[in-house]
Amino acid sequence: MKTRRNKSRPLKVGVLGCMAERLKKDLLEREKSVDLIAGPDAYRDLPRLLSLTESGQRAANVVLSLEETYADVMPVRMNAGAPTAFVSIMRGCDNMCSYCIVPFTRGRERSRPIKSILEEVRALSEQGVKEVTLLGQNVNSYRDMSEQQQQLAGSPTNLSAGFGTIYRKKKGGLRFSALLDRVSQVDPEMRIRFVSPHPKDFPDEVLQLIRDRPNICNHLHLPAQSGSSQVLQSMRRNHTREAYLELVQHVKEVIPDVSLSSDFIVGFCGETEDDHNQTLSLARQVRYDNAYLFAYSMRKKTHAYHKLMDDVPAGVKQRRLAELIDVCRKGMAEANAERIGQVHLVLVEGLSKKSPSDLAGRNDGNTKVIIPNMDIPDEVGGQQCSAMKAGDYVAVKITSSTSQVLKGIPLAHTNLQGFPSLTLEGQKAVNISST
Repeated sequence: MKTRRNKSRPLKVGVLGCMAERLKKDLLEREKSVDLIAGPDAYRDLPRLLSLTESGQRAANVVLSLEETYADVMPVRMNAGAPTAFVSIMRGCDNMCSYCIVPFTRGRERSRPIKSILEEVRALSEQGVKEVTLLGQNVNSYRDMSEQQQQLAGSPTNLSAGFGTIYRKKKGGLRFSALLDRVSQVDPEMRIRFVSPHPKDFPDEVLQLIRDRPNICNHLHLPAQSGSSQVLQSMRRNHTREAYLELVQHVKEVIPDVSLSSDFIVGFCGETEDDHNQTLSLARQVRYDNAYLFAYSMRKKTHAYHKLMDDVPAGVKQRRLAELIDVCRKGMAEANAERIGQVHLVLVEGLSKKSPSDLAGRNDGNTKVIIPNMDIPDEVGGQQCSAMKAGDYVAVKITSSTSQVLKGIPLAHTNLQGFPSLTLEGQKAVNISST
């Protein structure tokens, strides 16, 4: 790059995105390796920043906006033929968990107007997309405060029982349950998922909608982070172990066939062996279908960086992480083994990465399912057969499993709305088994 920068038309080097502000001093002032720095909310300022570099100046804009939602920016899909897509519905986070840098790199919460979200989802449906995942740093705290929605839902936000916030309860705006309802009505044959939520934002109206709407996947991501109330307090999660377990129980009562995943951080500041053992016991008790596990790594600018001490040795963190991985894998393997013999609705995503003779897809619970690439009946009991392709819904009988993957035999092409009423090989079709 240095060679290209010395030519008659020198290359301009810029760093854009949420880490630009954190790296500004090193890149611009110390190493002098780039010409411009632009934070995630400064994309509209890029023409001005580039013009400054033409005169030999170095330019930067890392100001985080309180209004920028990218509502008028329609993303370019790099994999246009894929049956799945992601739609960003909000940015930033107000929770200020002590370990998290997101509020300092992405800014405070602000949500896209529902109109622009629905327009994007409709466009994806017209392109043949069969599954949309709604994205946000705290996706289920969505609140459309655009002008046409300000008069709606004036009462305070309902939180999950036993959960609190570091900020005052917010009022007004169109909330996540209303957005989820509207998005799910765009195309009844399009699956809807959402990540990453906070467990505090699962009031009954959200859970009941997930239960009652066939195309909203019965898969919830409930980040626990720790099984110790003491550690949760240090993390500023604003709930206890007991409140989390009560929420899990309530979720399973409202959505009996729910699939659960979670996030955990081991070795957080001050975590003791007893705290760690409480995390292991919580993971055993809940028995997640999937989990994302991390050893704590302190980040500058966070509350923990300024107020707490990263006092758990690296070796201890790695040992605790290995123990938690073992517990979670055993639970996942048990849960998947119980699904052998069931018939699941699978959305085919394409060829398996490990074998061109197999196809890969996902069931309602977001578990990967591998099936042989073969012609199957166009409908249950039909004689006409055709090949499976990405974007097809297929009824699959599960025949084997590991902790990560289900394998099965495809029985017939089907569709999302009709699948729950199917009876195949004398067995009622199910989307996913409860744990």
